[in-house]
Amino acid sequence: MRAPTIRDVAERAGVSKSLVSLVLRGSDQVRDEKRQAVLAAVEELGYRPNAAARSLSERRSRTVGVLLNDMRNPWFVELLDGLNSRLHDSGLHMLLADGHLNRRLGEDLTRTFMDLRVDGLIAVGTLPASDALRTAAGRIPTVVAGAREPELPGVDVVANDDERGARLATEHLIGLGHRRIAHIAGQGMVGELRRRSFEAVMREHGLAEEAIVEQGDLTEEGGYRATVRLLSAPERPTAVFAFNDIACVGALSAAEELGLQVPRDLSLVGYDNTYLSRLRHLWLTTVDSAGHEVGRRAAQCLLNRIDDPARPGEVVLTAPALEVRGTTAPPRGQAGAGVSGVAGPRAVSDAD
Repeated sequence: MRAPTIRDVAERAGVSKSLVSLVLRGSDQVRDEKRQAVLAAVEELGYRPNAAARSLSERRSRTVGVLLNDMRNPWFVELLDGLNSRLHDSGLHMLLADGHLNRRLGEDLTRTFMDLRVDGLIAVGTLPASDALRTAAGRIPTVVAGAREPELPGVDVVANDDERGARLATEHLIGLGHRRIAHIAGQGMVGELRRRSFEAVMREHGLAEEAIVEQGDLTEEGGYRATVRLLSAPERPTAVFAFNDIACVGALSAAEELGLQVPRDLSLVGYDNTYLSRLRHLWLTTVDSAGHEVGRRAAQCLLNRIDDPARPGEVVLTAPALEVRGTTAPPRGQAGAGVSGVAGPRAVSDAD
């Protein structure tokens, strides 16, 4: 059975093909009774416009290429949800590609997105500033979301305020009475911002000598290995602030395997407030990095750039909040210090 065509819709509604096209484009130049007749015919026939033909006639594909740093990162789920909801409201659809997989295969799907003539490109997470990405940014509206790099001319950057978030996490641990605190550091500019903020807060509280930085690789296994190294030192930390929730889960596993109880023997703080942190058997204290809001604002920036491609690039930062749950408490011997987070979550921001 052949699919209905625009000619079939026009014959059923008793109008011309051009008038059907006007209705499908949402034109306000069609009388209401004609519009209703066309919409009824579309419904009765089950007609779906030919996207390829419409793209040719409108010189737009109504698609947005989304290049993810690594699709396995659970924080991107929240970001993509915010991104998609705003794009969908504007009649745009996402095409997803995994940058991590592309690098393994020696490919760069940025060029594929350009070949598909997407209306815009959103790079999610820290991606290398490849020649293909630079070329794309010079030809089509481009936004970087959830990261602070690559820095490209005429490209908007939408991210969480990482310095502020790291400050919330570190001050929470200090407020509980912890002094010897370790940070499992991340990579790229985001990792650098969180590490510098951690060190700055420790200095402000006269704890520079107690601050420990252990490099991680953003994975659960990396968090596990980094925590084993930290806890194997002669003077182990009483608290660990991990770059993200995934690394924090690895830190939790390492602590338990070494016979430590969290948070009695070791407090842990993650970052991103992903679904992992909300699992009842994990219940991580973490920094909410507003992934949904980052995605929504990134979509809006792209829409603005599509309307005005020549406007200067801007940096948009969302405000983080601390979610206190069950992995932080005062260090042993200081049960009365600070506030334990075991009673359940509460949001804490810089305004508190």
